[in-house]
Amino acid sequence: MQQRMAAGFWLAGVAAAIVASSSWADEAAVPARPIVLKAAHLFDSVSGKLSEHGVVVVSGNKIVAVGADSKIPDNAQVIDLGDATLLPGFIDAHVHLSEESSVNWYRDFFEGVMRFPAEQALYGAHYAKITLEAGITTVRDVGSSDYVSLGLRNAINAGMIPGPRMLVANYAIGATGGHADQAPVPPQRMAVAGPILGVCNGPEECREAVRYQVKYGADVIKFMPSGGVLSLSDPVDNPQLTQEEMNAIVAEAHNWGRKVAAHCHGDRAAKMAIAAGVDSIEHGSFLKDDTLLEMKKKHVYLVATLFAGAWVGEHLDTFPPSIAVKARAAAAQAQLMFQHAVKIGTPLAMGTDAAVEPHGLNAREFSLMTKNGLAPELALMAGTANGADLLGLADKTGTLAAGKFADVIAVPGNPLTDMKATEHPVFVMKDGTVYVGAPAR
Repeated sequence: MQQRMAAGFWLAGVAAAIVASSSWADEAAVPARPIVLKAAHLFDSVSGKLSEHGVVVVSGNKIVAVGADSKIPDNAQVIDLGDATLLPGFIDAHVHLSEESSVNWYRDFFEGVMRFPAEQALYGAHYAKITLEAGITTVRDVGSSDYVSLGLRNAINAGMIPGPRMLVANYAIGATGGHADQAPVPPQRMAVAGPILGVCNGPEECREAVRYQVKYGADVIKFMPSGGVLSLSDPVDNPQLTQEEMNAIVAEAHNWGRKVAAHCHGDRAAKMAIAAGVDSIEHGSFLKDDTLLEMKKKHVYLVATLFAGAWVGEHLDTFPPSIAVKARAAAAQAQLMFQHAVKIGTPLAMGTDAAVEPHGLNAREFSLMTKNGLAPELALMAGTANGADLLGLADKTGTLAAGKFADVIAVPGNPLTDMKATEHPVFVMKDGTVYVGAPAR
């Protein structure tokens, strides 16, 4: 009894000391000075227009004023970026921050098997850092293994490592033998995957797979209605789930308040996914005009990942023959499909599939979009306001507006006349913290 009382007094004393030290810390804390960002131009991601004499006022982690007539606080730190354009931080709606391919598929496969998850997480931390420094302040990570991306998200949120704001899917969901399933390693040497790893058969298993991803912290659900390019044993465009399975996945995800991204190269699979109620179609290489029009009617976003297709197309001789054949077929159609989507007015969000190509080069997607018919201002909107809408973050980021997170970047000159300027940000701020372009002290 005396020991318990002594322990109680000791814990109470420790608690009092913690409270006291916390109070002293609060009293001693000096509020951070507001930051005023100035540049020659400012891009409005709502109207798509560029204004002169750009000004953004930041206090803490929020934007408090935007525009040349903004009141400048007396004690503000002014950062004048000169001949540059201020924009909202870019949003990449399709990345895999936990991994990265090289130009040697066979080595990548071996390393993927041999690396411990903790080791892979260290690589992921590097990929997250260079992605942020490239001006990408928010990403949707649509598939990883061993919960590495989940760990990255949590470490970034805790302030332990630098990186973009992350919405993660955990394991992508699909059928046995499909694009979400593991490579066809002999079953004697690798355990058969099940719903906890995203592999499901039948509506009830597919609901179970969704619930497992949500249980372990998924912000979004990603599933595979059609085949994929970089998998060994499935065709690129065939439907790999039944309508009932797709309906179950989407309904269960929406019931848990999660949006759904559907990996679809094939048109027939995309039609089924759209009927199930998905929020976005990823890739969409073989989509037909009637499907693109249906997406416009239902406000289903297309995330075309043109950069991934272009990158794989440049390195076809490094892939196994079965993958190279699929990549050629997809590449032959993807850009034409995107050109049709632009003419039809299908909702577009920027996504790169970074990991297929190296991280940190994300902004090359903008040039590929404009090369294929999208107006420069619409390309920038796809990577800002549209991305925020797709991710369900439109009230928090995606535009330069009072009350939004202070996610602000600057690129040299005028990106509407030189889209490659987006690939070289001179300033990157996320949540009010400057990661690129901080003035010398």
